[in-house]
Amino acid sequence: MLAAYNGSSLSTSMARLQNRAKEASVRLENKAAVTPKQMFLPGFKIGAMPNHLNRSSLIAPIASCHERKFHRRTVMFTRRDCVLEYTGEQLDEADGDLIMALIAFAQPHPMGTTVLMNRAELLRKIGRNNGKTQYFWLHRRIKALTEATLFLEAKKTDGSTKYRIGKTVAFHIISTFEYSDETKSYCYCMDPRWVKMFSNREYALIDWDKRLKIARGQNMAKTLQRLVATTSNSPQEYAIDHLKEKMEYSGRLRDFKEAVSRAVKELERLEIVARGRIEISTKGKLQLVLWLSKSSA
Repeated sequence: MLAAYNGSSLSTSMARLQNRAKEASVRLENKAAVTPKQMFLPGFKIGAMPNHLNRSSLIAPIASCHERKFHRRTVMFTRRDCVLEYTGEQLDEADGDLIMALIAFAQPHPMGTTVLMNRAELLRKIGRNNGKTQYFWLHRRIKALTEATLFLEAKKTDGSTKYRIGKTVAFHIISTFEYSDETKSYCYCMDPRWVKMFSNREYALIDWDKRLKIARGQNMAKTLQRLVATTSNSPQEYAIDHLKEKMEYSGRLRDFKEAVSRAVKELERLEIVARGRIEISTKGKLQLVLWLSKSSA
């Protein structure tokens, strides 16, 4: 009976410790979600994005003519060192441009504080004109990004958790925004936890000038540009089946290979990569191999 009592007592103590650990985790994330934090990114002007997002299917090269899917706590494609769940409209490369621009304009201020942004200036920065349809697009996408939420768990090499974002306090891609008809400007706020995703230099710097020169309709080239920027390794090898899943491509494999080849040619034209080709790996599987240009290495 004494042994049973000791076992019960030990279980109770363990449960209490676990509850305290959970409560502490909630307190830490609550604090991180509301405490403004400065982000320092050396060599950064515009075009920075966390590697975990660049390597995932969160932003995909979907065609503008396709209806967007709506994700509900969908587990997105990622590498093994990350778990990403997303709720919101499917995001495309234009959304990716917008996110990077909003981060750039917010970066001089502590993340979590309000930033005033002129909408015409924002549209120019992402290579769009100031027409009525573009203002409508901008308002619609900022609203969608404010409604969108994600949960991200980054993992260490041994599989243990490095950090979690959005587990106990919802992480919105844009925390809040307000639009003023009088000043034609946005006031918006980015979640302070963006700083955590950029920590330890786990982000890519995109050549923004070259990105704006990518031909219209070449969204797959934009996706590949973000992907190759996550590492300086050359050559880079990507399994075709993984790329297809990452890019949310539901068509035939043959069509996908042709689209990837066109995207690679566009990257070669702009000297984002020196060359690339689809080949059979040593394991007998299709893969895309990319060699970086000297300016990208």
